[in-house]
Amino acid sequence: MHRLRPGLQPAAAIAGRHRGPEPDLGLARSALAADRGCSKQRPGFLTFCSRASGPCVTALLADRALAARRCALPFRCCPRRVCSSQRTAPDVLRQPDAVRARSSVSFVMSSVLSAGLRRSLLLSTSLLSLPLAAVAFSAASLSSAPASAQTASNLSTIVVEPTRPRAKPRVRATTSSPQRGPVIRDAAVSPPPSAPSSAPISASATTLPGSAAVARSLGTSDSASLITDIPGGAVWGAGGVSSLPALNGVGADRVQVAINSMLISPACPNEMNPPLSFVNPQMIASMRAYLGVAPVSVGGDYIGGKIDVTTAPPQFATGPSLLTTTTVSGFYRSNGNAYGVDARATIANQDTSVTYTGGWARSGNYKAGNGMTVKSTLWEVQNHAVSISRQSAGNLFTLQVGGQFIPYQGYVNQYMDMVENRSMFVNGRYDGVFDWGKLETSAFYHRIRHTMGFIAPDKVSNMPMDTRGTDLGYNIKASVIASDHDLIRIGNETHAYRLDDWWDPVPGSGMMMSPNTFININDGRRTRLGTFVEWERHWNREWTTLFGLRNDVVWMGTGNVQGYSSMYAADAARFNGRDRDRTDVNFDGSALIRYEPNAISQFELGFARKTRSPNLYERYTWSNTAMAMKMIGWFGDGNGYVGNVDLNPEKAHTVSFTAAWHDPAQKLWEVRVTPYYSYVQDYIDVNRCFVAGSSTCNAANLTKTNAFVFLQFANHDAELYGVNLDGRLTAWDNSAYGRGVLRGQFAYVHGQRTDGINLYHVMPVNAKLGLDHELGGWVNGIELQLVGAKTQVSQVHNETKTSAYALLNLRTGYRWENVRLDVGVDNVFDKFYYLPLGGADLVDFRAASMMGGSSPIWGYGVPGIGRSFNTRLTVSF
Repeated sequence: MHRLRPGLQPAAAIAGRHRGPEPDLGLARSALAADRGCSKQRPGFLTFCSRASGPCVTALLADRALAARRCALPFRCCPRRVCSSQRTAPDVLRQPDAVRARSSVSFVMSSVLSAGLRRSLLLSTSLLSLPLAAVAFSAASLSSAPASAQTASNLSTIVVEPTRPRAKPRVRATTSSPQRGPVIRDAAVSPPPSAPSSAPISASATTLPGSAAVARSLGTSDSASLITDIPGGAVWGAGGVSSLPALNGVGADRVQVAINSMLISPACPNEMNPPLSFVNPQMIASMRAYLGVAPVSVGGDYIGGKIDVTTAPPQFATGPSLLTTTTVSGFYRSNGNAYGVDARATIANQDTSVTYTGGWARSGNYKAGNGMTVKSTLWEVQNHAVSISRQSAGNLFTLQVGGQFIPYQGYVNQYMDMVENRSMFVNGRYDGVFDWGKLETSAFYHRIRHTMGFIAPDKVSNMPMDTRGTDLGYNIKASVIASDHDLIRIGNETHAYRLDDWWDPVPGSGMMMSPNTFININDGRRTRLGTFVEWERHWNREWTTLFGLRNDVVWMGTGNVQGYSSMYAADAARFNGRDRDRTDVNFDGSALIRYEPNAISQFELGFARKTRSPNLYERYTWSNTAMAMKMIGWFGDGNGYVGNVDLNPEKAHTVSFTAAWHDPAQKLWEVRVTPYYSYVQDYIDVNRCFVAGSSTCNAANLTKTNAFVFLQFANHDAELYGVNLDGRLTAWDNSAYGRGVLRGQFAYVHGQRTDGINLYHVMPVNAKLGLDHELGGWVNGIELQLVGAKTQVSQVHNETKTSAYALLNLRTGYRWENVRLDVGVDNVFDKFYYLPLGGADLVDFRAASMMGGSSPIWGYGVPGIGRSFNTRLTVSF
């Protein structure tokens, strides 16, 4: 059995697994000698084949003698036409994306693309299917074509070494570098054999490691907030652990989120339970964000981007001793009196690993910078997961079960609160490495039971609203090495979602909320079947292309509905009398061209067509009454919403260009800039509703500018353009002063419908500047967050403007062998500001209502959190 050094790719495993006796190490030296010509060009390269029929694999080693010792694998000398410095098996043999990820700094787009260019983009992305179909048809013949030699460029070390007996098999826990947080390190601990993801990496994609989640968890328990560390990333304000992620100006359902390949649909008319709320920040091992030109193999049914979240991979013992590791972490934040605990524990032998991850946290209402308590911002949450994994001869099987319980979560920008959320899931995954490439499969089941109500004393009333949602699906992806230069990816997935949404009657409320049960969504059904094919080719050292074609068919339907009483009868009859079944046949395409002229630069041009079908609430909510409409919507703006059965899928045609520069080792400095433009056909926005004789959707509703309004989902064409920039620079690195790294990011986006109406919830220009410092056991950081004024607001939503602001955050920490203490201060100067994507404050500013009680006053945004002193203690053993 051979193990892979942590962090390195299992190149030999892909070429073929060891099935015979150990080879003569003299053959390894012969291989080195056979490639003497190439080694003069690239010293330290070694070529070997694990099997006569397998592809060549390249290993880069600093020491020739070490190379010969580590080449203890079945191999033969590759044909002389294949140079030892060749980059083979293009994507499957690459290093983890974190090694190639670019950090960065900023840039602003100065002009708007012309209408002619928009039409050209629309035509080019729509016609992607024609050449891509030809590509898919002819790809099978690639394996027989002779491959020309390439010269390796910027390849990281690939080392495969046999397992050796350990003198001290006992596990020893230590802590990691400042940014990485506590981890377990020991020679007897090894990650399971695995190959790189079957999904290719676009130059505009960004990967955040688990260390980033650990660092940010000092100040928040909201996993979605991690996305703000990515250029172009933002969050829509919601509950304390349930923000909605946004990328490049679009958010909510337009950004697809997968957790260990599992897709979770929000089971709530306010989307109070988005996918990222089901995983705590400390449970996250990595978060990868793909933006608008993501390859088709990444997924379908989104137009804004895809966020892939993975929890920590299983650990296995490398010797006969049993491996046990435990990490426990507790935190406290002064603002909101928030506190909680996170834990991770593993017990494993050489082929089986059992791991628990989870945590519990709670917080009260937080205070804004002026000392004002922001009501309905309290919350409590717990997430738990147990996984069992087994590895065998290049195969990894994992079965994970878990669940969530939220007893309460306040929403300052919604009329309702979450008063209970329970979920459970089962998720099975298989990763297999074969001579021909890699196979990844997964299947999942997720069930949510959700209830909305009012949390006293900030909201006092009685109106239960219940939902039950079920997600069921599978995903199959295969990465096939067609030749030394070509990789073919094919895949298929299904995601079936079922939803019931009902509101029980309230005794004594009259016809408004009794005597019947209000059926909002009855047996809502949304099933998607997706298939894709993708071809990646490395033409030579400089040029790489990627073409893909995808088809997703979405079937939707729902049953008959009813209201509380006869006052809802007309709307219900109108809806029930319609044909509500819909089938959307969607086609996506992507094309990426990458040019790497040297070891310090990379350029990538990308085109993509992405399609998203409406969700169940956009299509099937039906009542035009004021009370029912105000219960619908995840926008946090105080407006009321109603669905539209006749909505078309939205289709985004996007072009982007990424330029990146870095030092040859990608350790000292990096800069990346990505301008982009997207034209969206049938963007699902809203119109002011009008229904003859209605008291809500009336003529006055069409013209209001300083009040909450009533809206119906509708298709409009829109365009978005902007630029993302990020970078980092190692300012110093020596024994006397430690290591200091400057980092920065910048984002600008503008979104507008073609009729001149601004898109809702588009983040204003923003930037982050930071300095991270390490010295011995000390870790320190300072960060400045800058956000511009939000002046471009949606006229149809009556969105409110917000002022610019700047926040200063500090952190420091010290680590011992098994213990780490972190301390930080967020919003050091206790700045008062309004969240640009926070929506409307519906709780703190209210006036007497004509119907009794009180109602929110339009025009007040949600204040951001004031100064908070945070601390976290982590113990590993």
